[in-house]
Amino acid sequence: MLRDEQVAVLRDIAQSIAFADDMQGEVDRLIKEGYVAMDGDLYELTPKAQKLLSDRGAGLNEA
Repeated sequence: MLRDEQVAVLRDIAQSIAFADDMQGEVDRLIKEGYVAMDGDLYELTPKAQKLLSDRGAGLNEA
């Protein structure tokens, strides 16, 4: 189960919002757990993360 901070990072990535440098550890864990992938220098959500956000009702258009 992901913590609220991790879900917030996923939402930031989904909305192409830069995350704070101190969140890099969370991003690294999300990559390791299969929620985030790197495409060059960009981070993108995997289908696993997209489903999680959808299931949680954390729409990608929400602020």
